[in-house]
Amino acid sequence: MPDIWGFAAIITKFALYLGVLTAVGTVTVALVFRLRQYKRLGLVFAVIGLVAAVLSFSLSGANLTGDASGMTDPEMLGLLWSTSVGTALLLRIVGIGLLVVGLFMGRGGLWLASFGGLVAVWSFVLVSHVSTREDVILDVLLAIHLLTAAFWIGILIPLRRLTLTPATWPEAAELGHRFGIVARIALPALVIAGGYIGYVLVGSFAALIGTGYGQGLILKVGLVAALLGLGALNKLRYIPALQAKDPNAAGHLAKSISFEWAVIITVLGTTAVLTTNLTLPT
Repeated sequence: MPDIWGFAAIITKFALYLGVLTAVGTVTVALVFRLRQYKRLGLVFAVIGLVAAVLSFSLSGANLTGDASGMTDPEMLGLLWSTSVGTALLLRIVGIGLLVVGLFMGRGGLWLASFGGLVAVWSFVLVSHVSTREDVILDVLLAIHLLTAAFWIGILIPLRRLTLTPATWPEAAELGHRFGIVARIALPALVIAGGYIGYVLVGSFAALIGTGYGQGLILKVGLVAALLGLGALNKLRYIPALQAKDPNAAGHLAKSISFEWAVIITVLGTTAVLTTNLTLPT
């Protein structure tokens, strides 16, 4: 059972995932699908990600000292800054900073914002469990896994927003259809990359079912399977119905997206626990 600093680290890591991945997904989706309303959404989640990044770094100091003094101890924080934890914070500050600057530059700035998002996402690779393996392939696969997850998260709020007004239902149907085309490549990449990383990290079926990390991974896989089911339902039923001008389709799609958000929140929470308080099987 984690102590108070362990719980704080989990909550902060959850906020970090939510903020960074949603901000990155927002600017990426806006760039790919030429969305108009994205600036405020991107800024809100970028700020959440930046605040969580700084808090996560400070809490690392508290976890080392066992009390609140570690959050502001210059010597302790200086020591952390010289490690991969400090490098990750630097990349997050730079990446989120570029993302925010890009948001204020209009549509042309989305390229800069997306690059900043890539930098911020790469920071997770430096302090993840795969970083201990010193395997470039695993590093790249984790980055792909996170970027495709961000892309999926990024479509949800804009798509749901379009379902709330009858005047934008045709736009929602078109956006959902276009996302479905891209998802044919993106979602298999997410699953394959995540599955291979999990296989390498766990190592055996016994470790999968007999360790806390393995059991947490099973829970995460089950949640992702539920997400894939909801995504398939949207693509095969609700989006075609919306294209056919079914008046009930928009409501069904909005509810389905709300369920997706609930599952995504649980996935991010599970991931925060896996990466913060559970050790890899030996």
